[in-house]
Amino acid sequence: MAALSLYIVNYYESTQIKERQDKIYSMAYMIKNLIISTDCLNSTATVTTAQSGGVATSSTGFDAVSIELEQLTGIYSGRIIIVDSNFTIIKDTYVIDEKKTCLTESVIKCFEGNEINKYDSELNNIEIALQVSGSNDAKGVIYFNFTTSDIQKKTRDINIALGEFILVVFVILIGVGIAYTFLFVKPFKQMEKEVNRIKTGKIEEELSVGGYTEIANVSNSFNHVLKRLRDIDNTRQEFVSNVSHELKTPITSIKVLADSLLNQEGIPAEMYQEFLGDIVEEIDRENQIITDLLNLVKLDKKSNDLNISSVNINEMVERVLKRLKPLAAKKNIELVLESFRPIMAEVDDVKMTMVVSNLVENAIKYNVMDGWVRVSLNADLKYFYIKIQDSGIGIPEEDQSKVFERFYRVDKARTRETGGTGLGLAITSGAVHIHNGEIKLYSVEGEGTTFTIRIPLAYAKNS
Repeated sequence: MAALSLYIVNYYESTQIKERQDKIYSMAYMIKNLIISTDCLNSTATVTTAQSGGVATSSTGFDAVSIELEQLTGIYSGRIIIVDSNFTIIKDTYVIDEKKTCLTESVIKCFEGNEINKYDSELNNIEIALQVSGSNDAKGVIYFNFTTSDIQKKTRDINIALGEFILVVFVILIGVGIAYTFLFVKPFKQMEKEVNRIKTGKIEEELSVGGYTEIANVSNSFNHVLKRLRDIDNTRQEFVSNVSHELKTPITSIKVLADSLLNQEGIPAEMYQEFLGDIVEEIDRENQIITDLLNLVKLDKKSNDLNISSVNINEMVERVLKRLKPLAAKKNIELVLESFRPIMAEVDDVKMTMVVSNLVENAIKYNVMDGWVRVSLNADLKYFYIKIQDSGIGIPEEDQSKVFERFYRVDKARTRETGGTGLGLAITSGAVHIHNGEIKLYSVEGEGTTFTIRIPLAYAKNS
């Protein structure tokens, strides 16, 4: 507004000065023509002057010129002088310099043939000098000097008025700005209060902050984070509960078996042997759970413990299938390997072997008698793919999104019978992900299950 005001004031001043200069110049030409038409410069009569003791008469032509000069000077507060060819002032609207010699620069230049029409910004006046000639070529100069102080005064008044207006607007804007700031900050204050409440550990309550769209978006994002934290906390609690339960179950069984042996006398050797065999099985089961938990801990450390090397995937899968053939033979399950091309990839051999072993072993355990398990290998320029299909019992649709969770079992009773810990698929998923890979599941209950794995051929550690 200040810059605009400055521009407006300067534009107004220059426009007013230009307009006045044009008007004075136009009237100067009119007076020049009047002087020429009345032939004042060739008249022997003197101009009207105030003298002590009397007033001299003037010619009729000069009277008409004098009237025009007085009117023009009265309108624009200026001074007009008429100088003859001898540089003598024959008319001065201020009277004081009549009959004196005039040798000003503008008058001299005008006698030399240069028309003067200029504005002096330092002196704040307009100068116009026009050459006049009569019927006998008598030369003279009519010189106009008009002040523009009234324009400068109006400009200053406008400047002051605009300054006061800007000051009032500035004060109003400051007030509006302060009020708006309080309104703008209010939702943030509310959010700060809510966040401080959450800092105390009350993550079960959501952030409820209204206001601007941006605040609402931040609030929604924060609520998503809170939901994620609640899920993580629930998962942690569930995991701790599951671990406690899983570790306690074999110990409880061992204690029951041991107490049975201690509290009975004269137990046959065959029963001792049977109970001790059950105790050994429970110890093995406890050991398997602890081993799987240690594997999960290692996987949680991400890629720091990976031992990356160039591995022949075809040979690695063949070793796994060869080791699991006896297990498949118990249920007369056919193991089939389909390899479309040789595959060399940068992986951790131990962890990738564990991935394939877990999936194939599950495909065998949860299969039907006389079923089949097919393992196919393929690759492109960037990834290699492992697909494991079985003709087993399948996984219900509602359970498919949870099978990779720790200790999750689709059929707990059946899992106990097969000796599962509920950690195998969680370990498998973790091992795939730390190789920057993906694992997907497709299953139809009663028809079978398919796991597909995609792993980069060249390992790139995440930054």
